[in-house]
Amino acid sequence: MTFLLAMLVAVAAAVRSTWSPCGVSMLSTITPLTEATRGHRFSATAWWYVIGSLVGGVTLGALIALPALAIGTIGESSELLILAVVALVSVASDGRLAGFQLPGHDRQVNEHWLNRYRGWIYGAGFGWQIGFGLSTYIMTAGVYLLVVAGAVGGSAVNALLLGAVFGLIRGVGVFAASEIRDRESMANFHRRFETWRQPVRKAMIIVLGVVGTTAGIGSGGLLGLLVASVTVVATVAGVRTNRETSYRMRAVGTGST
Repeated sequence: MTFLLAMLVAVAAAVRSTWSPCGVSMLSTITPLTEATRGHRFSATAWWYVIGSLVGGVTLGALIALPALAIGTIGESSELLILAVVALVSVASDGRLAGFQLPGHDRQVNEHWLNRYRGWIYGAGFGWQIGFGLSTYIMTAGVYLLVVAGAVGGSAVNALLLGAVFGLIRGVGVFAASEIRDRESMANFHRRFETWRQPVRKAMIIVLGVVGTTAGIGSGGLLGLLVASVTVVATVAGVRTNRETSYRMRAVGTGST
């Protein structure tokens, strides 16, 4: 059960992260319109981006695999209880309950790569940073939960799979911009894209809540049930808030390396 819940977190966190400043900037930076102005083909750069993101995800998986191998098997009940507690903390963080938010950082990719390197280099390079998940803006505590879930699972193979899925989904998101061929279509795309920001944020909180509740119940015992109960309450409260991340929404061009 731990692996299945962790995979759900990986998918949801990857989708949610598309609305990070880096995710949004990639949908403005790697498009048919912008690639044409640089003399590159969008499809080629985009696929290099996907490859880089997949490799970045595998790198994240390898990082998770280290504690997984060190910890080994601790028993499913213990795994689920740890997962439930961290999921509860993640719900509180994403829901900004009582102003609580886990620490993150606002690192952006280096925009100078666009004029300095060929399309396949910045495509793969940007992709790796996005797919790794921890090197740029962290939009959801679900990324931290993914790391913990993979680590306590005790399986290096599962950890690599979790990272790969996370990275792949983050990478293929660039194809959402495949129809941006002029300034009007770019403006229309991002206008529609922004309308999904709050629904996706709330959906992420619900996923975290489902994972925490399921893990708490699955762990057995009174402590697990208590964590599950608190998670349900926290999830409802988190979904009702409209607080977005406190990170400044910066486009490529103003961030540092």
